[in-house]
Amino acid sequence: MGTDIRASVFVGTSLDGFIARPNGAFDFLPDSPEPHGYEEFFATVDALLMGRKTYETALSFGQWPYGSKPVFVLSSRTLAQVPDGAVVERVTGTPQEIMTGLAARGIEHVYVDGGQTVQQFLRAGLIDRITVTRVPVLIGSGITIFGETDRDVLLQHIATRSYPSGLVQSEYAVLPNQ
Repeated sequence: MGTDIRASVFVGTSLDGFIARPNGAFDFLPDSPEPHGYEEFFATVDALLMGRKTYETALSFGQWPYGSKPVFVLSSRTLAQVPDGAVVERVTGTPQEIMTGLAARGIEHVYVDGGQTVQQFLRAGLIDRITVTRVPVLIGSGITIFGETDRDVLLQHIATRSYPSGLVQSEYAVLPNQ
């Protein structure tokens, strides 16, 4: 990748591959699923990188879900608000420029979140690991996490776990471009 920073995706989807309904709602995700590794994953990241829409969705949760972990929001617009106690910064630039800037700050592992942001960084070859937790529901249409790609993105299967609620989680390493 050219920097000493790892980028990971950890996402929940419907069985038919949608992270949200067409209107952005993700009410099909379980309210209180059993532990499925998110807390352990979150503990390994130094910062989050997300798009403005994902940031605005997080603002609607009532309680800021990321604590004092730094959150970088990819947006050309000024951010409307920052919750009390949150560490939030707007960033712009190409995916490579953003990752180089984060690495220069000493960030070693970043959690990339949000459909468009994940797609941008995946196309740029900057995502190292993808964990997808599939929820046993078909919603028919919505927002996909990966979108269209201009080439095949090869993955190496790391592990698959199933949970009593029916969640199935698969973890993959993204292989370098050939």
